[in-house]
Amino acid sequence: MIFSFFKKDPTADRANTLYAQIAEQARLPYFFEKWAAPDTVEGRFEILTVHMHLALRRLKRDDKNLSQAVFDVFFKSMDDAMREMGVGDMAIGRKIRGLAEAFYGRVGVYEEALEGADQEKLADAITRNVFEAETHVSAGDIAQYVMACEDAISAQSLSDIIASGFAFTDPAAVQRLPAEEPAE
Repeated sequence: MIFSFFKKDPTADRANTLYAQIAEQARLPYFFEKWAAPDTVEGRFEILTVHMHLALRRLKRDDKNLSQAVFDVFFKSMDDAMREMGVGDMAIGRKIRGLAEAFYGRVGVYEEALEGADQEKLADAITRNVFEAETHVSAGDIAQYVMACEDAISAQSLSDIIASGFAFTDPAAVQRLPAEEPAE
């Protein structure tokens, strides 16, 4: 009985490993240096949210428990980060609730765009959420990147994800599609 406290939880271990990979991808300098995502706490949260949505969307298909465990690690990480930034215990709950509301709001819009394979709608959502603007030149690039990641991750089996992580696309490999020429 007492030794059950010392057993490793394979789901928790997998969730921690997968979350670390998701966070590492979201921290790639390319998003902030080349695509000008704001290199702020808020900007990093937005880029991480995009990646978390892609990962959770895929995990829910085959393993809802693992999806929930990765989600839990994500919010535990947010809690830890706030504490490191000096947010007091009394304010943590309110701040986490605000982050959760922001996360679910964004996920709803991203999900709708991905379900409809609507890159323009996704670019509009990224413009509003990541850049807090009405237009931004890099939003289309990030939307194209997200669509490429969605295709790659959707094609992975759960065993491949567990063994080697998510197949996120290299953002540097995304080539922006040229705008259509107006008809004469």
